[in-house]
Amino acid sequence: MDPDPKIIKQLLADLRGFDKEKRRTAVMKLGMVGGEEALRALIMTVRNDHEDLITRGRAAMMLGKLRDHRAVDPLIKALDAPGFKTPVYAAEALGKIGDRRAVEPLLAALTTGNDTFRKAAQEALRQLGHDLQPEPLSN
Repeated sequence: MDPDPKIIKQLLADLRGFDKEKRRTAVMKLGMVGGEEALRALIMTVRNDHEDLITRGRAAMMLGKLRDHRAVDPLIKALDAPGFKTPVYAAEALGKIGDRRAVEPLLAALTTGNDTFRKAAQEALRQLGHDLQPEPLSN
């Protein structure tokens, strides 16, 4: 069943608005309702360098929930996004989507960021069938 067009239209309007709390909520709801327009809006949000970091992180999380392979490239780019949550959620989403294009960028991510990010990248690689020997995560 397709999502209600009225609901999608309202969520897209919220996502374009100035109120960051409404944008944060809109990305979560778009991920829950799914569909083509929601997917496109979430991809645009995760790519938007000017978007609120929490909104961007939530968009990455919801792209993982939708598990659409069209989100792989934007999520790979989001591994280098500023802030803490967006790269973590992008790594987790890449693991859920299961596309092998993510292996190399996730391997590179193991040498950057904080422990939480490296653990998320390691888990995503495991989900992609790329088991690593456990290594200490601290430098």
